[in-house]
Amino acid sequence: MIKYLDMGSWFVALLTLVLFIAALFVKGLTHDLFLETGVFLVSVKIIAMSYKNGLELKALSEKTDRVLVALERIANKE
Repeated sequence: MIKYLDMGSWFVALLTLVLFIAALFVKGLTHDLFLETGVFLVSVKIIAMSYKNGLELKALSEKTDRVLVALERIANKE
């Protein structure tokens, strides 16, 4: 998982977590906690989507490489 997330994603995740925990201590368990939780969950979702996109990109790249190899074999036979 580490190789699919860049330093910016890790920084955003850590900063969001720190701010969320700070908001818990500053605001306590009030209705504002729902807003803070929503912001935290949106950040986590974006980072999870980034991770999934990295996995899909790797799979797509491997498929493209296989297609290129097959096309080169076809071109060399002619």
